[in-house]
Amino acid sequence: MSECILEVRNITKVYDNGFVANKDISFKLFEGEIHAIVGENGAGKSTLMKMLFGMEQPTTGKILVRGVEAKIIDPEEAIKMGIGMVHQHFMLVPSFTVAQNLLLGLEPKRGIFIDKSRAEVITKELALKYNLHVEPSIKVEDLSVGKKQKVEILKALYRGAKVLILDEPTAVLTPQETEELFVQLKQLRNEGHTIIFISHKLKEVKEISDRVTVIRRGVCQGVYDTKDVSEQEISKLMVGRDVVLKYDKTSKMPEKVAFKVRGLSHTIDDKKVLDNISFNIREGEILGIAGVEGNGQSELVDLITRNRRIQSGSIKLYDEDISNMGILETRKKKLSYIPEDRMSRGVAGEASIDDNILANKVAAGEVGKGMILNIKEIKRRSADLIKHYLVKCQNGKQQIGMLSGGNIQKVVVARECSVEPRVLVAAQPTRGVDVGAIEFIHSQLLELRDKDSAILLISADLNEVLELSDSIAVMYEGEIVAYFEDSKEVTEEELGLCMLGLKKHDESQLRRLSDEE
Repeated sequence: MSECILEVRNITKVYDNGFVANKDISFKLFEGEIHAIVGENGAGKSTLMKMLFGMEQPTTGKILVRGVEAKIIDPEEAIKMGIGMVHQHFMLVPSFTVAQNLLLGLEPKRGIFIDKSRAEVITKELALKYNLHVEPSIKVEDLSVGKKQKVEILKALYRGAKVLILDEPTAVLTPQETEELFVQLKQLRNEGHTIIFISHKLKEVKEISDRVTVIRRGVCQGVYDTKDVSEQEISKLMVGRDVVLKYDKTSKMPEKVAFKVRGLSHTIDDKKVLDNISFNIREGEILGIAGVEGNGQSELVDLITRNRRIQSGSIKLYDEDISNMGILETRKKKLSYIPEDRMSRGVAGEASIDDNILANKVAAGEVGKGMILNIKEIKRRSADLIKHYLVKCQNGKQQIGMLSGGNIQKVVVARECSVEPRVLVAAQPTRGVDVGAIEFIHSQLLELRDKDSAILLISADLNEVLELSDSIAVMYEGEIVAYFEDSKEVTEEELGLCMLGLKKHDESQLRRLSDEE
């Protein structure tokens, strides 16, 4: 048996408002293992990791490092103890080079000046040692997501991390980048590093981890050898019931085009971010857009949802041109939108659940006349939506910002789907939510599909794109480079090659995406 490098013993975390985030959690991490931590959103995973990294302090219980009780008062102390953390949202300076980011605060000096050449040599040696190859002189803003992640891992290793906490490390990676990362993580494990792997992707948990700790509602449901539990068993431990993420969609042959995008091009700061994007979505069809983030998907969504002015091209809802309509006008035409960033664009964080879940109904005059609102009707409708969309909350008056990420997302989905939209734009609809919420949100999208809504699904989760979509387009560097008319005929690997720009379809195949015949 390997040495126990870190132990969590009877940890409980209670906040000032009485909320219990973790209750009596215990588990051990052994040297040279990959240990997965899984659980629903709001289950307490993040709080637990923050305590291990010194960002939070436990109310009761102990953390032991190599058998000795440790007081991890801040991240600096955690780093001194050999604990490093790679956050889901990278903590890098975009305008700095790889070497500058890697050695920030620990730069080699020549006299009173930073020795840049020595810094680059150190970076190259470290990258070679850990097989995490990045070019030291390139600015971080010019790196792919996968390479930025390598820089973050190298940063932690350079600072002496023997325990490495990875928070959703594959959330925005292609299958090829994920495979490469797993090779590197296994190498680190074989060299004696211990890795905490936090993920909602149970297939990856099964593939990469040696053991898995399951947390539900702040309570540990057990620690298991990963080989001894199935994905289904893990998901049931997480949510307390069976979960289905494979769908038998009703077979449909949609014909009527509901949504037409033609020749959308867009330039920002003299850089072309979209190049002649055209596609159709038919009634009762889900068109999935796959691609590594940063290849024009966000700009495309902004143009469609009227958050950016169209420079070139047109958008039609059925045969009506909506290219120059404002946001409120398009909403009146029943174009709904689930944004990728729920906190900045999906909700008003300081407002109540009632205010957020019925915002579009208020704007449409459905719950009052003019400035006079029907409070009784608002309360009734909100309660109905909260119940139907399984939002876990105290009541509709609760501030939405106090909910877990998954429940905030359910409020957004409730608001946007309850109008039975003619067209729904769903951007990263299940990002950062747990397996139970994923299952529910997927069921709502499929229900709308069966009611003949046209759905544009933009997602970095390839399993989501493959499971939900009827057809799939792939974006790379602002262009649509591939189109699969039947999503059942494409694999994750083939999609990944297209997402990396290594495979493209010819013009005749791409034209089928906007063919109205």
